[in-house]
Amino acid sequence: MAQFDHLKHLLETIRTIGFWDRLFHWKKVRDQLVLADRDLYSNETVVKEQEKKLILAQQAAQLQKQENQTLGARKDELVSEVAHWKESFFSLQREMEQVKQQHNTLLAAEEIRQHEHGKAIQSLTQIETRIRNERLSELEVQQQTAIDKLRLLKESWNQHEQRVRSAIKTVCQRHTIDYIDKPPFRGIPDNTISICNEFVIIDAKSPAGEDPGNFPSYLKDQAEKAIKYAKQSGVRSDIYFAVPSASLDSLTQFVHRFADHTVYIISTDTIEPVLLHLRKIEEYEFAQELTPEDRNTICSMLGRFAHLSKRRIQVDSFFARQFIQLAYKAEAELPPEILAAVIEFEKSEKLNPPQEKRHKSIPLTEIEKEVHQVRQEADSRGIWMQEDQLGDKLSDLPLYKDNNPL
Repeated sequence: MAQFDHLKHLLETIRTIGFWDRLFHWKKVRDQLVLADRDLYSNETVVKEQEKKLILAQQAAQLQKQENQTLGARKDELVSEVAHWKESFFSLQREMEQVKQQHNTLLAAEEIRQHEHGKAIQSLTQIETRIRNERLSELEVQQQTAIDKLRLLKESWNQHEQRVRSAIKTVCQRHTIDYIDKPPFRGIPDNTISICNEFVIIDAKSPAGEDPGNFPSYLKDQAEKAIKYAKQSGVRSDIYFAVPSASLDSLTQFVHRFADHTVYIISTDTIEPVLLHLRKIEEYEFAQELTPEDRNTICSMLGRFAHLSKRRIQVDSFFARQFIQLAYKAEAELPPEILAAVIEFEKSEKLNPPQEKRHKSIPLTEIEKEVHQVRQEADSRGIWMQEDQLGDKLSDLPLYKDNNPL
């Protein structure tokens, strides 16, 4: 290298210098020595620099090696982590595929469930609508039936006055009792008859509205107002109110007694027995001419007639109530098809009781014959007809709440 040339020349001069050169040319050697020394110093500096560079290179190589080692270890860690995360990714991807499949399965099942649920809801709604419509139809039919019954009952009550008048006139014609069309006293009663020179008032009374529960108070008020007839001359103080048989269930009091008159509540069916009782009085022109035995006989007979009439009212009321309850129960519990057929048969049926004819009496023998035939037919069908025991049982029933006919 160029920095060692002066040293090489110095060494070459020393190796070849002779004696005379040492004496006369030593300055040249000295100059070469200075130059060589300078080269050596320069070379030492270069060496030091090279040593420094070498040390730095070694340090850099060591750092690079450490860094390479660190990077290798980190790389291995990163590779391991990447492999772990890759495995986790693949595992999560597989789980996601499974979840996706389960989700699709659940979606399909949910669609099927919703479809079936919708069908069930639709079917349930249809059933509910049908049941509601059927129930509404049944309620409408029941309401219409009740309205028709009330209408018929109201019409029947409205026609009650005419029926009572017709029944009284028929009985009067049959038993030759005087019926007074125009009574000679103030007021216009529904019906007036003359028995033993006394005017007997029989007014027809029926419920004024559709609710028979108000009928008892209405009768009590009308009974109190009936004093306008009883206080007049020639009018009997015993006044009778003829009411529909169907209204007897709502009544608990059949006799209204006041200071100057008494009002008796009778049904249309008992008009004839009552008039016959009163007709018996007419057979005696003067009550003072009767013997005690005759009076006792008359009182006993009238009392028995009254008792039988009231018993008839009691029994008829019981059976009327039972028939009404049975009719309501049949309409409420029978299937609609059977009920419709029953109604059709009911419309086609017709009850024809024996027709009454004027001026024709009803012999007791004929009645006894019919009763005997009924008893024989009932006995043949196994129906219990022990009248004596039946009479005992019926007699044991109280006729009045407090056993007081007054």
